[in-house]
Amino acid sequence: MFRTRFKKEIVCEFIPPQKSSRRVIVLAHGMPGVPKAKETMEFWSKKGFWVFLPRYRGTWESSGEFLKHSPEKDILDVIDGIVRGFSDLWSGAVFHIPNSIFYIFGGSFGGPAAILCSRDPRVTKAVAFAPVIDWEAPSDEPMDQLGAFLPKGFGNCYRFSKKNWNRLSRNEFYSPISLLSSPPRLRRGAGGGVVGQVFDGKKLLIFHAKDDTCVPYSYTKKFAEKVGAKLVTLRSGGHFGFNKSIEPKIYNEIRKFIAHN
Repeated sequence: MFRTRFKKEIVCEFIPPQKSSRRVIVLAHGMPGVPKAKETMEFWSKKGFWVFLPRYRGTWESSGEFLKHSPEKDILDVIDGIVRGFSDLWSGAVFHIPNSIFYIFGGSFGGPAAILCSRDPRVTKAVAFAPVIDWEAPSDEPMDQLGAFLPKGFGNCYRFSKKNWNRLSRNEFYSPISLLSSPPRLRRGAGGGVVGQVFDGKKLLIFHAKDDTCVPYSYTKKFAEKVGAKLVTLRSGGHFGFNKSIEPKIYNEIRKFIAHN
């Protein structure tokens, strides 16, 4: 396990693959909780991927203020740093991944990051696990209660203002559903193609269980249908994150999805 820092603020653990590879997985973790995924990172590394686990700005070891900017920007800044080259903080060893192929895996709170980052042309595919689609949806973890709990339960691990927490709670940013509420602003790209569409469903794979009481399945189902994303529905399993990706049936779904262009 190595550790690096992107944009001076974002601390990120990473594991290289055992053999040379251009394939990169960036993990967008859930919240609250300790951002640890050693087993999952080692699993995907052995499958031939570079694997990165960043801490969002303003959380844990990372500097800055949580929710000052939409968290998918942190993931995109990690991609920027990987493209430029990066170093291990302990040894100083420098790494480069030429012509990187990026995949984003996001679970729960990190699910919107995977979905929103899929709009970036550098992201080949994105996989979301029980993603939050609408922050105003009913939940057994209401936003007002969760916002009050975080400083008590996690102290300075999550450093955010009440103002920005309330903005998130009202879907003012970091919200897949809010982007579907208004028409996309389309423009012509340099190559003549239209860019700026809201979502390309072919780039999205979503897993969700019907019995999830933390993030309601019905919202995910409607979202997947509207954007044309592939949704894998689990009858049970409750709420889960990207660590689900190492289970054999889930892994096989992901393997087929990312292999198909």
